[in-house]
Amino acid sequence: MIRQFELVERVADYDSQVDEDLLNRAYVFSMKAHGTQLRASGDPYFSHPVEVAAILADYRLDCATIVTALLHDTVEDTLATVEEIKQTFGDDISQLVDGVTKLAKLELQPEANQQAENFRKLVLAMSNDIRVLLVKLADRLHNMRTLHHLRSPEKRLRIATETMEIYAPLAERLGMQRLKQELEDLAFAEQNLDARESMLRRLEFLHDEGEDPQGRITAELEQTCEAAGIPVEVSSRVKTPYSIWHKMQRNHIAFEQLSDTVAFRLIVDTVADCYQVLGVVHGSYKMVPGRFKDYISTPKANNYQSLHTTVIGPENRRIEIQIRTSMMHRIADLGVAAHWQYKQDIGPGDGSQFRWLQGLLEILEHAHNPEEFLEHTKLEMYSDQVFCFTPRGAVIVLPRGGTAVDFAYALHTDIGNTCVGCKVNGAVAPLRTWLKNGDQVEILRSTKTAPEPAWESFVVTGKARAAIRRFVRAEQREEYRKLGRAIAAKAFRESGHEFSDRALDNVLLIFDAARADDIYIELGQGHLTSRQLLAKIFPGERRWRAASAFGAINRMLPARLRRGAGGTVNGAEAEHAIPIRGLTPGLAVHYGECCHPLPGDRIVGIVNPGKGVDIHVIDCARLAELPEERDDWIDVRWDLDLEDPGLFVGRIDTVVSNQPGSLSSLSSVIAKNMGNISNLKVVDRSADFFEMQVDVEVADLKHLTNIIAALRATPDISSAERQRE
Repeated sequence: MIRQFELVERVADYDSQVDEDLLNRAYVFSMKAHGTQLRASGDPYFSHPVEVAAILADYRLDCATIVTALLHDTVEDTLATVEEIKQTFGDDISQLVDGVTKLAKLELQPEANQQAENFRKLVLAMSNDIRVLLVKLADRLHNMRTLHHLRSPEKRLRIATETMEIYAPLAERLGMQRLKQELEDLAFAEQNLDARESMLRRLEFLHDEGEDPQGRITAELEQTCEAAGIPVEVSSRVKTPYSIWHKMQRNHIAFEQLSDTVAFRLIVDTVADCYQVLGVVHGSYKMVPGRFKDYISTPKANNYQSLHTTVIGPENRRIEIQIRTSMMHRIADLGVAAHWQYKQDIGPGDGSQFRWLQGLLEILEHAHNPEEFLEHTKLEMYSDQVFCFTPRGAVIVLPRGGTAVDFAYALHTDIGNTCVGCKVNGAVAPLRTWLKNGDQVEILRSTKTAPEPAWESFVVTGKARAAIRRFVRAEQREEYRKLGRAIAAKAFRESGHEFSDRALDNVLLIFDAARADDIYIELGQGHLTSRQLLAKIFPGERRWRAASAFGAINRMLPARLRRGAGGTVNGAEAEHAIPIRGLTPGLAVHYGECCHPLPGDRIVGIVNPGKGVDIHVIDCARLAELPEERDDWIDVRWDLDLEDPGLFVGRIDTVVSNQPGSLSSLSSVIAKNMGNISNLKVVDRSADFFEMQVDVEVADLKHLTNIIAALRATPDISSAERQRE
C-alpha cells in the first residue's frame, strides 16, 4: 500500500499547485473513518481507497479527484456523512463523493434490476461531472485486481461480467485504452481462464520458435521512414489475450489464421507528418484493400485520432500499422484524463461535451424501466464505428451494421419518427440498408407516418430502439385505454349506474392513479377487473354486485367451464389472486370438494404430483384416511390481508318443508344475506320434507355462518348445517 507522503509526492510531481494539506487531511480522515475494517484479502480496508487514489495519480488527475478517491467509500461503509464531508472538504469534493458513493442495495429488487438501477444513477452522476466516472473506473480496476480474494465463484463471475459489459466499454468511451484493456484482461481471466491461458501459451510458443520478428520489422520501418527524411519513433505492441480471442470469435477463425497479433505504432511530430509517413508506407509496401481508416480527419466519438492501415510489410508479413502524433498517442492511451494532464479545454463540469453521454441521457429520459435503459446503453457502447454524411456534409457516427433508420434517429428523434424512405449516395434504398463508411444519406420524411414496430428488429443503436419502443408503447397504451373505458362503461351500465369519467375521481388515490385514463389502461391490460373497480366506487353494494354478477355468469356457462371449488375456470387461473400463504408461486390450487374450505377455516395443503396442491380443512374426514407421516403435507394459511380474494363455495345440508313457497323462502334468505346459490341438489324427498344440498358462494366462513343462522330462523326450514363429508 502506498504511504501518505508517497502519494503526496506523486501528485506534487505533476501538479506544483497541489494542496498538500488537503491531501493529508483526506488521507487521515479516510484512515480513521475505516478504522479496523478488513477486505476479503485480509488487508486493512483503507488500503483500497489509497490504491484507487494511486491509480488516478498515475493518470495525473487533479487534486480534487485524488481526494475524492480517498473518501469515496467513507459515506457508505463508515459513520461519515455527506454533510460532514462538505463541512471538512468543501462543496466540490462533497458533490464528487456523493456521486461516486456506492449505491445502497435495493433490497426489494432482484439482482438484475439492481445492476440496471445502479448504472442508471451512475450515468446521471457522471453527466454532472465526468470525474465521478473516472473515480468509479479506478475503483472497479482495483476491485478487479483483488477479485481472486472473493470466495464465491458466482460473485466473482457476476462482477467480471458486469466489468466486461459496462465498465470496460465506458473506459473505451472515455478513450482510456490502457485502463480498458486491463479491465478486459482481468474479467477475461475470471470468465474464461482456459481460453486466456491458451492465448498466452500460443503467443509464448511463437516467441520461443523465433516467430516473433518485432525487432526486425521495427528496425526496417524506422529505416524506411528515415530514408524519406521523416523523423519517426517506431514501437510495437502485442495485442492482449482478450483482444486476440475476441477477434477469433468474431471472425470465426483459428489462431493460425491471425496475421496481426502485433500492432506497430509510428509516432511523428505533426499531422502533416502522419499523412507523409502514410505515403511512404504505402509506397514501400502493398496495402491490404479495405483496411485503411482515417481517424484523424474523422475522430472516434471518444476523440481518438490515428491513421490505421494494414500492409504486406517487411519479411512479406501482413502487419497492422498505426500512425499518429505524440499528443494523439497520449490521448489514445489516457483518454479524457489526458485533458487534465495537459490542461486542454476541459473543466470539471464539461462532461456534457461527450456526445455519447448526451445520447445516454436522452435514452435515460425516455426509458420504460432501468432494465430497458441498460439494454439500450449496452447497444450504444458496443461495436466498431461507421462514419456517414448528411447531404450538407455533417458527420454521423453509427455502430457497424447501422441502418438508415439508425441514421435518422441519430439526426433527431422527430426525423426518425417521420422517416418513410432514404437515399444512399443519391440512389433510393430500403430503410433497413446497412450503411458503410463514407455513405451520404438523405432521409425522406412524411408527417403522416409513424415508426413501425418491425423497425426494432433491424436497428442497432440504443437511441433508435428506445424511440421505437416508446412510440409503440404509446400506441398500445391508447388501445388499452379505449378498451378499458369500454369495459368500465359496460360494468356501470350492467350495475345500474350512469357512467362518466368523473365517477372515477374519488378512487384515483386508491388505485395510485393520476387520472382516470390510468385506471382504464389497467382495466384494458387485465391488471384490474371491473368488479374490483365497482367494489371501490360503490363499496356499499360490493357484496351483492359481486355475488349476483358472478352467479349470473356462472349459470350461463356450460357445466364443464363453470368455476368450481378449485377456483379455476377450465384450468385457467381464477380472476383473483390465490388467497393462501405458504405456496410456491405458480402452483395450481384446488379446494377440496369433500370439505369445501373457506377463509377462516384451519387448513392444510396436500401436494398432488402433476396436478398441484389440494387444500383441505384441518379436520376433514378425508385426511383421516391418509397415513400420519407424509412428506407431501404443506403448512398453509389464508391470506386474510388480501383485499379482494373472490368468492368461495360453502355446502349446506338443509331440510325444507314440503309446502308452497318454502323453496322461495330458502333462496330469498340466502340472497338477502348476500349469498348466491351456485348449485342445488335434492338428496331425499318425502311427503313432508325435502333434504337438499345447497352450494352457496360466500366470502368466508363468517359469511356462511351468518347464512346458516338466518336459515335456521326461517319457519319453512327445519334444519341447516354446514356439510362435512
